[in-house]
Amino acid sequence: MAARALAHILRPYAVQPLPVNAAVYSRLYSLVQPPCIRAYATTKNPNPREPRDQKKLRLRKKGKPRKPASDNSEKLSGHKNPEPKQPASNNSGELSEPTNPEPNQPASNNSGELSEPTNPEPNQPASNNSGELSEPTNPEPNQPASNNSEKPSEPVSTATKVAQRIQKLFELDALKWPRIEHPEGVKYMNNAEFKRRCGDKDFKPLPGQDIQIRGRIIRVRKQGGKLLFLDIMSNFHTVQIVLDFGHIQSVSDVTLEQFQKQRDAFLRGDFVSAEGSPVRTPAGDLALKANKLPYQLSPSIAPVPRRLINEETKVQSPHLNLLLVHEASATIRFRSELIWWLRVFFQNKRFIEVQTPIIADYAGGAAARPFLTSSTEFPRKELALRIAPELWLKRMIVGGFDRVFEIGPSFRNEGLDSTHNPEFTTCEFYQAYANLSSLISFTTNLIQQLALFSAAKWEKWGSKERYEFEPDYFVNFKQVEFIPALEEALDIKFPDLSETDALSRLRKTLHAKLGHQPAPGASLNKLLDTLAGKYLEPESDHAPLYIINHPACMTPLSKSFTCPKTGQLVSARAELFIKGREIANMYEEENDPFEQRRKFELQLQARNAEGASPEDGQAVVDESYIEALEHGLPPTGGWGCGIDRLVMMFSASSRISDTLPFGSLRNVVNVTQGSRRS
Repeated sequence: MAARALAHILRPYAVQPLPVNAAVYSRLYSLVQPPCIRAYATTKNPNPREPRDQKKLRLRKKGKPRKPASDNSEKLSGHKNPEPKQPASNNSGELSEPTNPEPNQPASNNSGELSEPTNPEPNQPASNNSGELSEPTNPEPNQPASNNSEKPSEPVSTATKVAQRIQKLFELDALKWPRIEHPEGVKYMNNAEFKRRCGDKDFKPLPGQDIQIRGRIIRVRKQGGKLLFLDIMSNFHTVQIVLDFGHIQSVSDVTLEQFQKQRDAFLRGDFVSAEGSPVRTPAGDLALKANKLPYQLSPSIAPVPRRLINEETKVQSPHLNLLLVHEASATIRFRSELIWWLRVFFQNKRFIEVQTPIIADYAGGAAARPFLTSSTEFPRKELALRIAPELWLKRMIVGGFDRVFEIGPSFRNEGLDSTHNPEFTTCEFYQAYANLSSLISFTTNLIQQLALFSAAKWEKWGSKERYEFEPDYFVNFKQVEFIPALEEALDIKFPDLSETDALSRLRKTLHAKLGHQPAPGASLNKLLDTLAGKYLEPESDHAPLYIINHPACMTPLSKSFTCPKTGQLVSARAELFIKGREIANMYEEENDPFEQRRKFELQLQARNAEGASPEDGQAVVDESYIEALEHGLPPTGGWGCGIDRLVMMFSASSRISDTLPFGSLRNVVNVTQGSRRS
């Protein structure tokens, strides 16, 4: 029954039972049933679906003469003993009991099976060419590790390693995932609390009270058969567990056999729970001396590597990337800290956090292609994921909430690059009775305080290099006006950008001045944005830069006024750029329902002129929002910022995927595709 259950467990890993002599199996695995485990494919067996022993049995039944047994054939192991003072060699890939070599001769194992390395004699390191994930033995100083160079071992697949690990845990009766226990009289501490409280010289545990800690094993060190050290990690804090058989036996009456059996079950990656007392190691480090054998909470049946080098592995196994790459996990922790800091900042300014719809029948608030979907409740109606929460938040202002903010996801069905992802997180706030000047002051204060917080956080974590800004970078914020600054940089005079022929006239002016035509098919908004990106945004390399008073055609949801310098119709808008990246966008909201309708219609005409496809979603005037404006929207200032870009900026991350636990959309798709078992 046990063997049948084990075979069922191993079915997804492409392994099958291997019949062998029941007596041999009983000696090796202490089980009544004869099956054991082997992988389908081995380099020695041309037929992967027929194990070697079955093939031999089939040939014998056909009448093939059997080779005479040697003098040592009656041994229970069923294998010939090597010549004296020669290590036992087994390159067949079969599961066998290795013979004991003569003294001072390390055992060789090229079988690819999972086994604990033998303890060598003094100054003789153990040899293990099996390719398995195991704790390497520490050789004596100046003593190189032994290496069997007769024949290189074949690479072992991950599925085979998993199967071997399952087999070993099954044999040790450790293939279990028990419920968590909270024994009475035991004080549980997480690793950080244990190091903080027990590291204090004045800390004294209660008499007779053990301390319990839990975590993942990241290192196993064995010293002889009666001493074991486990380094376990929990929430990025590591504590050493000392297992001394003599001490544990005196406290909990454990036999040496029980100790060694439990010791052999611990491998890197397992989650364990340990109880004991705090002690100081000879090196002065804080550790927990176990008073009883730790027990496994969750065995790691898949091998946990010590480091990741292959980029493909990082993408397909993001959990390993977070576990093994410190920079990756630190960035995600910093992201959480930054979002927490923003929430506290807005709450201290008397803002209320709200949640607005993500799915609606129309995606408004920005010019972008939405993700389209449908609902079983409305099968004939096209729905869209939001591209911005702006219109919903301004309805909250109409509803009487003077200060609201939201931190949440938005979706835009557009391309991916180092700074853009179709799914992203934004922070937007809206404040009644705020103008552009107050929005700029608010933003400057927020960025300066956030910079101080970020620098202090990275220094506390011992990663000061992750904060790349000079100490005086955020002292002075520059401001430039959009049209005057571009006219000065290009040495041209812009046509009236509110006229219908503004695009063609501007293209001719640029061609005459620059000697080449702008990109064909570009709209007026895109052309102006491209010019600003080339001639204005680079000024933010030396100090934060506000670009203010954009042309009215670029911001249909903003209030407009006539610029006294140029006579152009411009928006009461500002964009903040830091080191060439757009960080925040803010403007005074349009609250005139008639003017807002006119701007919506102009935006619709421009979109139709560009030949928008049905995939761009519905092209309509948002009548429900105009109706909300008819009930009265007070003069309001609106502000939006990309959380992902803030994290990039203050963590020295070069890609937006580095700020997300599972990377960009491309990474997420690769995870699901790469994990499918054949």
